[in-house]
Amino acid sequence: MKKNKKREFQSSELVKSFARIHGFEHKLIAFEIKDFLEDYLDESLFSEIKSVNIENKCIIIKIDSPILKHDFQMRKSFYLKKFQDKFGEDKFNDIRIV
Repeated sequence: MKKNKKREFQSSELVKSFARIHGFEHKLIAFEIKDFLEDYLDESLFSEIKSVNIENKCIIIKIDSPILKHDFQMRKSFYLKKFQDKFGEDKFNDIRIV
């Protein structure tokens, strides 16, 4: 008698599959970008970042602090390269800081 194998999923795989099916995969990537920034920046700087979204292959980061905004503008290509390396070059082509 043959036993059917149960397929086990990691919860993250299920979430990714659900997101892909319902078309909000870009939101998951935005959360991953925000997690990266949380690890990369110290707590006080990270608290100035209000949101991260993706629209039309453009990462939109909303920042309250004018100083941090300027820093992100100066290092925009560095961040874009980091995100392209991590998620794929075809996913993003620009970063907007607002």
